Amino acid sequence: MNFKLRDDQGHVNYDGFRAWVQDWFANNFAKLSADTLGWFAAILIHLATIPTLIATAAGLSDRMPPVDMVLFMWAGLLLLFARATILKDGLNIITIGLGFAIQAVLMALMIFK
Repeated sequence: MNFKLRDDQGHVNYDGFRAWVQDWFANNFAKLSADTLGWFAAILIHLATIPTLIATAAGLSDRMPPVDMVLFMWAGLLLLFARATILKDGLNIITIGLGFAIQAVLMALMIFK
């Protein structure tokens, strides 16, 4: 829709602005919220093993995360990565790829130290 945000004298048309905001939320908020929640989900899945990995690296614990948990998380993240690649979702591609790299480096540092 085309909203007139200013009147003929250059003053802000608050009714037009309110209509523009309502239209934006009606048309974009659901998609924005769904995409944001998906992005947060990928980040939280990556962060699930980080406290254990850091504790192990710092010598505070000698217990590694369970292998089956890590494999299932990585499988889920791999599927999310494939979905992001198919949808050409750059933010999720970068986020998940960077998360894989960070986790791999942390694990390699602990395994080969």
